[in-house]
Amino acid sequence: MKLKALVGVLAVAGLAMPGIASATNGYFSHGIGIKAKGMGGVGIALPQDSLAAATNPAGMVLVGNRADLGVDWFSPDRTTTWGPNVPYRPAGEYNSGSKNFLIPEFGYNTMLGDKMSLGVSVFGNGGMNTDYGQIVLGNCTTNTYSNLEQLFIAPTFAMKLSPQHSIGVTLNLVYQTFEARGLEGFQGVSLDSGNVTNRGKDASTGAGLKLGWIGQLTNDFSVGATYQGKTKMSKFDKYRGLFAEQGGFDIPETYGLGIVVKATPKLTVAADVVQINYGDIKSLANDGSLYPWAVSGVQLGADNGAGFGWSNQTVYKLGASYQYSPDLALHAGYNYAKTPLNSNNTYFNILAPATVEQHLTLGATWTLANKAELSVSYMHAFSKGINGTGGGGGNGGSAAGWSSNLEMDQNSLGVAYGWKM
Repeated sequence: MKLKALVGVLAVAGLAMPGIASATNGYFSHGIGIKAKGMGGVGIALPQDSLAAATNPAGMVLVGNRADLGVDWFSPDRTTTWGPNVPYRPAGEYNSGSKNFLIPEFGYNTMLGDKMSLGVSVFGNGGMNTDYGQIVLGNCTTNTYSNLEQLFIAPTFAMKLSPQHSIGVTLNLVYQTFEARGLEGFQGVSLDSGNVTNRGKDASTGAGLKLGWIGQLTNDFSVGATYQGKTKMSKFDKYRGLFAEQGGFDIPETYGLGIVVKATPKLTVAADVVQINYGDIKSLANDGSLYPWAVSGVQLGADNGAGFGWSNQTVYKLGASYQYSPDLALHAGYNYAKTPLNSNNTYFNILAPATVEQHLTLGATWTLANKAELSVSYMHAFSKGINGTGGGGGNGGSAAGWSSNLEMDQNSLGVAYGWKM
């Protein structure tokens, strides 16, 4: 029966897709699982539910037989400001609409004896969305809009090597979509002008592995490590004239370390450090600042075509959980990562203003009378702006040089219900 239930979870996994839109650590979510989100996103050495595989596959064998269902309301506030003397657009603020998104998640895990487990975690890894409701980019004729969504379906096998050490492996099955409108001004500097904008929603798929280990070195101290290689995705054919490598948009390599300290019988403190290698993904990393895009080799869509100019990102996560009473645990956390974009690339990043750096989180978990759990989380990403540089125009220096200022802040509120089986 348990295996049949697992198959059923996989069969309906695609229903989790609608509404996924995010941007916290770059375009990755600050954490996966409502408990983890309330603790700054920590989880490499602290598995708490059947979404644990999203952070560290090894944690699934430690959470036992359980299922979890949750949803996160995510609200980003994104603003672009044009200065004076910019061609095409009047000076002033341009605010993106579409500020309310629901991000569902669920997981299922079953033990195979007392040393192995099989489960699945389904979640939105992240994404980017801007919907300005008006023309923001230069020399364009329709309203500026972009939307990237990523769904992960993550079947996971984990096992205990000993009472102190566990390992796990996840097969990430990834489905992503992208759509853009209002980019007509880019068509003249593309290898494929017919596949830059206003082409509707396009889909891309791929698969990759995530590996993890957790070691409980003492009763009060645990460590964990995880690694996920770059996930090769099929190309966005409808936007092969926009993204580098003719529509390439792979998932970047990530890896991290985590620790957990049982500071007192009631207080648990955890910390993670995670590396996200955006710099290895050409469509994200290639410079889009002052390229003479019309020159062969750097046009949009080329192997080395202009991109968002993102660099690698190191994420620092700190979380705490306090067992206030037998039935109530209180959570808090902090998450910091320097924005991956810089002041020379603000024009292209009007589509993806991932500027926020500092996140404060709060949460709580109630153990109900039936021993199920109800968890809530809140996240606030503090406002962060980047002032663009560059003069644009001359020498065919491209519109990417025009100075545009970006700013974003975010709020999210999540709730989840979990139960043991």
